[in-house]
Amino acid sequence: MNYRYIDMGTYKRKSHFEYFSGLAYPYVGVTANVDITVLLPAIKERKLPFFLTVCRCVSQAANQIPEFRQRILDGQIVEYDHCLTSHTVALEDGTYCYCDLDSSRPFEEFIPYAVQAQEAAKKNPSIQESEIETLGKIFVSTLPWLSYTALVNPTPVPADSNPRITWGKYFTQDDKVLLPLSVLCHHALVDGLHISRFYALLEEEFRTAAEQNTPPQVPRQ
Repeated sequence: MNYRYIDMGTYKRKSHFEYFSGLAYPYVGVTANVDITVLLPAIKERKLPFFLTVCRCVSQAANQIPEFRQRILDGQIVEYDHCLTSHTVALEDGTYCYCDLDSSRPFEEFIPYAVQAQEAAKKNPSIQESEIETLGKIFVSTLPWLSYTALVNPTPVPADSNPRITWGKYFTQDDKVLLPLSVLCHHALVDGLHISRFYALLEEEFRTAAEQNTPPQVPRQ
């Protein structure tokens, strides 16, 4: 994962960066329902893993927004050319481990690759990562047992600058299938405008995934 430093001399949000960097809780977050009415039948028809399909769409949408790829490093802003996702994988003992995925590969290649990556993570489970290892990642999780209206994510001290994206259990309302999805970002880097763009791009990614013509060869479990 490559990154470049942002020139703070020309950075238009410099005053915002300085202000929010000094707050005890510098995060901004929102929970909104996203429409998966078109995506869900495609997932069921093609027997795709629901979480991994949504995860790729989330990653694709987030990576289109430069602010979601920006991080704070030693008091400066760096911007990654592409960010991995680091998501939670459930284990048989009721705990979980982390698994990193690269969504830059084509959809038909991503799903089998992601299934194999999860299986590998389960064989050597861990939640230990260094700060440098995690800097260029987007943290992803799910609460598939509950349709929620708000969610609070744990955050470290001092604050990190990785976006956190979580979704819950989908539900039907007014003939639509909706998925509650939460976004939490460092406000020194990300504003409500950027988060709104993410949600709009995400629904576009859902439609694109539903229209895929080449079915991925999902490995048998």
